[in-house]
Amino acid sequence: MSRLISSSLFLFASLLLLLTSCNTKGKTFRVQGEITSAENKTLYLEHRGLGGIELLDSAQVQKNGKFDFKEKAPENPEFYQLRIDNQRIIFAVDSVENLYIKADAKDLYGSYKIEPSELNEQIKKVIDAQRDTEKQISNLREQHKSKTIDDATLLLSIDSVLSVYKTYAGKLILGNPSSAAAYYAVFQKIDEYLIFDPYDRKDYSMFGAVATSWDRYYPETLRTKHLYNFTLNAMRERKQQNKQNEFINNLNVVESSLPDIALPDIKGNVINITSFKGNYVLIDFTVYKADFSLKHNVVLDKVYSQYKSKGLVIYQISFDSDAHFWKNAAMELPWNTVRDPQSVNSNLLRYYNVSELPTAYILNKEGDLIKRIDNFDLLQKELAQIL
Repeated sequence: MSRLISSSLFLFASLLLLLTSCNTKGKTFRVQGEITSAENKTLYLEHRGLGGIELLDSAQVQKNGKFDFKEKAPENPEFYQLRIDNQRIIFAVDSVENLYIKADAKDLYGSYKIEPSELNEQIKKVIDAQRDTEKQISNLREQHKSKTIDDATLLLSIDSVLSVYKTYAGKLILGNPSSAAAYYAVFQKIDEYLIFDPYDRKDYSMFGAVATSWDRYYPETLRTKHLYNFTLNAMRERKQQNKQNEFINNLNVVESSLPDIALPDIKGNVINITSFKGNYVLIDFTVYKADFSLKHNVVLDKVYSQYKSKGLVIYQISFDSDAHFWKNAAMELPWNTVRDPQSVNSNLLRYYNVSELPTAYILNKEGDLIKRIDNFDLLQKELAQIL
């Protein structure tokens, strides 16, 4: 009997949600409240849409701090912000609502309260978790920059920090994937890159849960279509990547003291290092998500421009755990860029005795290792002697 009652309540709630979303046409939502310490400042109401931030309305805050905005109700849960100068309060509106917000302009984010509170409290917790994750990663990079921790420790530590956010957000998302908080959590970023990687099998399930739920409750809306297409494209690319990885795992080792290397580039095409026989090859072991990466690639670009006409090929291997980040960072590089999906756990690092990144080897035209490069300040000099 209790199971029957629960099912009936669920169906009733679902029907109510659908009816609400279908009946927002011509209706409005209202955001009002009080912001202290903001007299004569301009308060902006802005929509955080798919195309960016759009100004909806503004008003000068009066002595009593009161404000009142009224806007067209959205078809699906949408995101908005109240902004004073560079401070902002981010909140969600679920169709037809009246929200009351109180805050102090001296610390807008730290002081605000929203009623009704449940949904927007969840969003605030997501923002807090994202900020804490970002702060911890920034601290780790500072430690790496000061050489307190090495490359492998940096990567493993970043993965550990990200997993804490993913565990928290994952519970929130799967608990109610149709909510605005779930949508907001799955699209949180650090350094403009998504924390949940849609191309990773484990992370993809989060996008899938939200996309499926929003397609059910808010069909044909712009945000739902965008999310659904985004998730579908990620699934297609992930399946293609799985096929490439399966191919890589079945490759044989060449007859030499070291294993052959065959890894996928940003388009998923497997590039085999033996295909460059007849050229001098610089094998570069590196990561893109590190402080040294930009300067390192500037050095490579300089030597590549100087020696590519003499037959130099660069085969750069990324050990980044974040494939999405790597693809974006490697997109415009003029040499061969591949990635090892095993990241810092890759056997290649052990086989080639790589304990620090970046490290490189120079191969002669026969494919033999003739020089190891640990100090990239000497790279140009080494290549000049060889070429």
